[in-house]
Amino acid sequence: MSEATLQVDSTSFDALLSKLKDDARPANISPAKFAAALDYPLQIVAELAHVHRNTVRNNPYSADLQGYMRDAVRVLQAATDLRGDVDDALFWFKNHPIRDFDRKTADRLVAEGKSDAVLRYLRTLEAGATG
Repeated sequence: MSEATLQVDSTSFDALLSKLKDDARPANISPAKFAAALDYPLQIVAELAHVHRNTVRNNPYSADLQGYMRDAVRVLQAATDLRGDVDDALFWFKNHPIRDFDRKTADRLVAEGKSDAVLRYLRTLEAGATG
């Protein structure tokens, strides 16, 4: 299976996390697999992580790039827990404008360093206080 057609088990976050693992350095996230899971070109992942586009290919273990992806994975896990489905969480992360954050999407908020705020927001949704 090519990375461009990464298939994700729609019910298991653990399956998604396993598929994101870098083959050469399993403690890291593969930028190519991350991009494939979200159906993003690598250029978009670079922009969201605030790294040069060449960093994604030439230094996939850069702290900034790995940090963005790890924060994104934290938000995706919380969204999966709330929504009950990995595919729905991926769609939400990439496409759903969040009213409480000036209609920005979760991927953009994570890129702005606001992953903790998004996680708090998801906790309020889970508790039924917002939405």
